[in-house]
Amino acid sequence: MKHESLSYIQEAVKKHEKEAAALSDHLAANPEVAYEEFNSSRAMADLLKQAGFQVTYPFAGYDTAFCGVLDNGDGPSVAILTEYDALPGIGHGCGHNLHGSLSILTGLTLMELKEHFRGKVYVVGTPAEEASGAKITMASDGIFDEMDLAVMMHSGPGGVCMPNTDSMSLRGCIIEFFGQTAHAAACPWQGRSALAAARKFLDLVDARRECFTPDIRVNAVILDGGLVPNVIPDYAKVKMEFRTSSMRRLEDVDDIIRKCARGAAIALDCEVKLDFPYPDYADVVRNTPLENEISELLSELGFKVEPVGPATGSSDVGNVSYRCPTIQPQLAITDENCALHTTEFCATTQTPAAHKAMAKGAAAMTALILRVFNDETFRRDVRRSFEEELRGK
Repeated sequence: MKHESLSYIQEAVKKHEKEAAALSDHLAANPEVAYEEFNSSRAMADLLKQAGFQVTYPFAGYDTAFCGVLDNGDGPSVAILTEYDALPGIGHGCGHNLHGSLSILTGLTLMELKEHFRGKVYVVGTPAEEASGAKITMASDGIFDEMDLAVMMHSGPGGVCMPNTDSMSLRGCIIEFFGQTAHAAACPWQGRSALAAARKFLDLVDARRECFTPDIRVNAVILDGGLVPNVIPDYAKVKMEFRTSSMRRLEDVDDIIRKCARGAAIALDCEVKLDFPYPDYADVVRNTPLENEISELLSELGFKVEPVGPATGSSDVGNVSYRCPTIQPQLAITDENCALHTTEFCATTQTPAAHKAMAKGAAAMTALILRVFNDETFRRDVRRSFEEELRGK
């Protein structure tokens, strides 16, 4: 092995890998959805406390968030991000049980190896990634601003790891149209159809698609468009999400959506209201030194590693990446090509192969963190890459 440290790191991982596997399987058997992860978060916080971490629970205004701190003297600061919310009706189809337990395992391993570094480790429990994303609020509140690194891994299928997970910026909105009711047969001319305005709005957005750049995605559903066909509906409600390659580009699409909504309302003689009740998900600020290092580590541990694929979704890890150097490698826990967000993928997280991958992933993540702690030149390169990428956004 090129990294001699991996051998003693793996020995430290072995001391806790069984309890991490048991934690992962416990979460899989007892899934809790966003903001209801009371037992899951408590189980994780208790493991950290038993290992000697100073634990704050609840944390950052969230009843199911926690922060375990290993204060090992003056030095860099590293945040290990931990997820544990499940999907409604599916359970842990996104693997949060496994990669959340991997984060805990990494924290426990660093406690075993505290003679090998100086600095502070923060294991941060972040609820509701599948809902409104607690990391978004935590990032905006400055929790990660002083970190030299924020890191977590994400479970994945297909037998292939990636050194990072790219994602798109996302904004959600509610568009409401207000018209006038009328009898649809006796006197429809006295009405103003809010449903027609909503349909025209979607038509206008579709008309703009021809000139969209390839990085734009817009999706919508009509939540309310009337109850019976013999009444001209005076109210319609649309929920829309739009995504782009960067937060800056998000504003360009926002302008298009607002213009289409106003245009539809004017054309159908209705009123329109746009509301943005959801926090924005940011795209990921990539970091080449971190990606190169984790690729090397995963390869040495026997994983097949391929370049980062195109962004296909959104994650609140992106918001953290705008605040400090951040990386979220994808860890192959199965060779099967089952899709995320399925019961099939949930089942794969509970296999011996997945548990073995979790232990190796924790070793790689620990080695990366130790290099950030102990290699000042590498740490400067990571910071420089972060600042350059951020300027390019």
